[in-house]
Amino acid sequence: MARRSAPPHSAPAYVSRGQGQSHAGGRILDESSFGRFMREEIWAPEKLPGNISIATGVGLFVAGVVVVRTWGELMIPA
Repeated sequence: MARRSAPPHSAPAYVSRGQGQSHAGGRILDESSFGRFMREEIWAPEKLPGNISIATGVGLFVAGVVVVRTWGELMIPA
């Protein structure tokens, strides 16, 4: 079976680094689904205030658990 080649005077047959990261309709072509989720749901400017609020609540909860587990005996009257 013969190998096909590109027509004469055509562009190179390989994809350079810059071509894979072009945008198509607001999406990056070589972006993973996790990267797209982070960009659209976590770092999106319209969703950032709510995400900061959730992170603050979770952080205060974890800090409260750590404080009670560390110094809980001091809170009980003897």
